[in-house]
Amino acid sequence: MTVEDPVEAPPVRVDGYAPLRSYAAIGDGRSVALVAADGRIDWLAWPDLDSPSVFAALLDVDDGGCCSLAPTIAFQSTRRYLPDTNVLETTFDTEAGQARVTDLLSLGGPSLGPARELQRRVEGLHGSVPMAWSVQPRFGYGLRRVRLGWRQGVPVATAGSDAVAVCGFDVGTTRVEDGGIRGAFATSPGSSGLLALAAAHQEPLVFPTRREADERFARTVAGWRRWAAARTYAGDWRPAVIRSALALKLLVHAPSGAVAAAATTSLPEQLGGERNWDYRFCWVRDAAFVVDALLRLGCAPEAEAYFWWLLQATQLTHPRLQPLYRLDGGPRLPERSLPLAGYRGSGPVRVGNAAADQQQLDSYGELLQSAWLYSKAGGRLDAEVGRRLAEVADLVSELWRDRDAGIWEVRSAPEHFTHSKMMCWVALDRAAALADRGLVPRRRRDRWRSEAAACGRFVEERCYSAALDSYVRFAGSEELDASVLLGLLSGYGDPGSPRWRTTVEAIRSALGHGPYLYRYSGEDGLAGSEGAFLSCSFWLVEALARTGRVSEARELMDRLTALANDVGIYAEEIDPATGGFLGNLPQGLTHLALISAATAIAQEAGR
Repeated sequence: MTVEDPVEAPPVRVDGYAPLRSYAAIGDGRSVALVAADGRIDWLAWPDLDSPSVFAALLDVDDGGCCSLAPTIAFQSTRRYLPDTNVLETTFDTEAGQARVTDLLSLGGPSLGPARELQRRVEGLHGSVPMAWSVQPRFGYGLRRVRLGWRQGVPVATAGSDAVAVCGFDVGTTRVEDGGIRGAFATSPGSSGLLALAAAHQEPLVFPTRREADERFARTVAGWRRWAAARTYAGDWRPAVIRSALALKLLVHAPSGAVAAAATTSLPEQLGGERNWDYRFCWVRDAAFVVDALLRLGCAPEAEAYFWWLLQATQLTHPRLQPLYRLDGGPRLPERSLPLAGYRGSGPVRVGNAAADQQQLDSYGELLQSAWLYSKAGGRLDAEVGRRLAEVADLVSELWRDRDAGIWEVRSAPEHFTHSKMMCWVALDRAAALADRGLVPRRRRDRWRSEAAACGRFVEERCYSAALDSYVRFAGSEELDASVLLGLLSGYGDPGSPRWRTTVEAIRSALGHGPYLYRYSGEDGLAGSEGAFLSCSFWLVEALARTGRVSEARELMDRLTALANDVGIYAEEIDPATGGFLGNLPQGLTHLALISAATAIAQEAGR
């Protein structure tokens, strides 16, 4: 079975909440909607991915708002993405007949149309299927008063400068009642209906016509297929790689080039726990993965846009780096809690992210590694950029001796995290290499090399346990951390060295659970536990390949690509006991790690 194959729908809702595994994602380069297997849209932030939501039943089934469209009688559903697109197709089978719903967020085009548009198209396949739909907008995470009314015969929901028009074509008589906009109808063989939601934010509200909506539908499908056809990867697991590329493309913020970590906020890493974070921002830690993956897939325009966004955003805090920035490049991300119930009672629901105020030294390595990858691919670094990168390297020469919060943004006391130190070495090594090529000023090159050597000695002398035969979580500890695998993947040390070979095995043995890998052992300052971190499992695949164990890497890759949901989407984590998804989704880092693992296996197998 490939990731394009439809399968039976996941289990039914619990207390009104669908399993996280049941969600597919659609998007338009500005925002992302999550569609459950029962046809209900439980998450959509408009106008942008990091804006307040208009549908947030995902986080509060009673007050969050949603858009439902499904048969009114018992049904089973199967679904797929239209091949090589982010257009979702759900087929409902009932005793009375069969109907199909196709969902998309329209891509922009040359003609005048709604600033944002959600299309839900209904086709009758055979028999007569009774259908009902409901649109219940709840602006501002459900915290703003919604006014419902009519304009030119079209129902419109408004709250301040936000508006959503609900345009129905052959989907029954529209009613405004009970705090929502509703309708009901029955399909017949060959029938075609359309529910189009047009949104506006501080701009005129445009009502779509059926013809215009049909044109945008065709243009959106064609646009996604053109983009997918241009991807250059031709190795094993191509369906999973292309689906991951399409999932990643959903997280690319078209106006700026930033890549969000995920499309959602506050989906729990443990049901009922407090590990609920807002991931709708761009993390510097993902930078090298993003640039490398985009370049390997033939996405040069996206790689260039992202790299220059990264330089623009980090200029605002230069030479220091924040761990993350807003999608528009802004540095302020104040964290607050919302009065929402949380997914299946998992609170708090947070917006913003206080990790922006932490010191995470690994970010410096990711920035310099990104510049190195970008330049190797032919990207131009002008004199001003070279000067800035040199100043960052100068700062790393001072900072690498400090403790930090680490890649996992622990809320416990700072430590000398091994991964952070390895990435500081990478930062200094890449700065020296860029200087060798004349891309950054050379006057401090000798100092960078000297500091890189000192940093490397610190790692080798204080961050390796002879008892465990492994690099450890932080200096002097006997705990393990999967993030140290990123040192290997980023070029710290020799992949064939005994230390890396035994570290890979120790991490797999101590943190592994079948194909799953937990992030680390030890405390992190937060109550509760979490699931297995999917990115870590794909990092292990790549580490196995890089250390010459390609057959084991292939076997693990086969198991991991089978863990996606029915349409090829991954969340941040999985509960090994149930297979259920945990954490925010779609998770960019997971899909990036899959792409990187697949290309690494192909590269190593070809040596």
